[in-house]
Amino acid sequence: MQKSSFWLLLLTLLVGCSAEQNSSQLQQIYQRDSIKVGILHGPTSYYVGIDGPVGFELELSQALADQLGVKLELYPSYQLDDLLQKLAEGKVDYIAGGLTLTEQRKAQFRATPAYRWINEVLVFRQGETWPRTLDDLTAPIVVVKDSSHSETLRQLQQEQPDLAWQEDNHLDSEEILQQVIDGEVAYTITDSNQLALNRRFYPQLSIAMTVKDNLPVSWLLSNSTDDSFFAVLIEFFGNVYQSGALITLEDKYFGHVQDFDYVDTLAYIDAIEQVLPRFRPLFEQYAGELDWRLLAALSYQESHWNPVAKSPTGVRGLMMLTLPTAKQMGVTSRLDPEQSIRGGSRYLHRLFSRIPERIPMPDRLWFALASYNIGWGHVEDARKLTQGMGADPDKWLDVKVQLPLLRQRRHYQHTRYGYARGDEAVTYVENIRRYYDTLLWVDERQQAELRIEQQKIRLSEQLDSATLPEIEPEIIEN
Repeated sequence: MQKSSFWLLLLTLLVGCSAEQNSSQLQQIYQRDSIKVGILHGPTSYYVGIDGPVGFELELSQALADQLGVKLELYPSYQLDDLLQKLAEGKVDYIAGGLTLTEQRKAQFRATPAYRWINEVLVFRQGETWPRTLDDLTAPIVVVKDSSHSETLRQLQQEQPDLAWQEDNHLDSEEILQQVIDGEVAYTITDSNQLALNRRFYPQLSIAMTVKDNLPVSWLLSNSTDDSFFAVLIEFFGNVYQSGALITLEDKYFGHVQDFDYVDTLAYIDAIEQVLPRFRPLFEQYAGELDWRLLAALSYQESHWNPVAKSPTGVRGLMMLTLPTAKQMGVTSRLDPEQSIRGGSRYLHRLFSRIPERIPMPDRLWFALASYNIGWGHVEDARKLTQGMGADPDKWLDVKVQLPLLRQRRHYQHTRYGYARGDEAVTYVENIRRYYDTLLWVDERQQAELRIEQQKIRLSEQLDSATLPEIEPEIIEN
């Protein structure tokens, strides 16, 4: 290579490096064609479900990437410290994880507009003595190290110097809640939305008191003077607010878990262990295109898995079919578990096929479930009422607000099918969603435990075959 060519190449590289260093954060995102997101593992933000990665924060970040027309690169972690380090080193553009915007975080980081609000609550195990005030605590409060909860406790300790608490550097919030259930930890502080999700699986978690309320949740960015990407985020959150996309997303992940029934949840988890195994093969056999666990959740809402259940209106069996519906589905005995499950699944599939294909999942599924309860005609009436009021008839979030109006004469007298208990249909769908979520969790936990046990058996067999010496036959001489 000639000297002139060498120096030209070097100059080009230096100019390129300088341009990259001087380019704004938004320009860098477009240059690499991706947004890099540090995201916390957990049920309120990001987790790997049966069909792959899902979560509120994941979908919200994907919406941002779609708006910018770039790819989404995820950097998941169970530890916030790990993500904060990546943010400081410029390896991620922002951190998402349902993070409470505390005073300390405001001082250290830049934050997006708040997109959710939560309460911090003190939690203990049902059956233990209920601490009415912080003075009633009989053991230290345990929280995740350097979390928003530890900052809250530091503030509380200024007013109550005797307040005892510990920070754990090895456990996350989910694991500490598990230790509360196991009796290894007496108290912890958690976010209200996280508690609502976990009470589907651990109904023994009880709220002692609200420690702080109405706290904003935001994404965190580095404290930079570069406003290019920050301006995009302000516009993005303004758009998702105004379009209703944020409310729809929140309803998808959290809308069905706000109401909690301790006795019902406890009874359901017990039924999963004791009753479901008898009928599970039938749910799996006749689920068709749907998840068998959804069909099982529907059946529990209908009959609590009682094959001879009967309502005052005459519906019967595991899937609580009316006599006309049973005949249409080819069911000759509604009390026969196999016929009932087969007929109920066929009926649900028929209703599902009637929902307009333009309606996306999971809204299409929620409409089908509501139709199973009060009939497609009444659901269609509610959708027309929704449209007449200027809302979206294809969104379950909008229609479920109008369904209760089918009880009111001034509304139902103008509909095709008239009166219906639309409010009960809303509760019906939300209950099934909760039952389905709980069953997913229990089933996945059982499968994970089974895989671990099988791995232990295989490892044991491999060790036995590798270490045991060959045994020579014993020769007995006379």
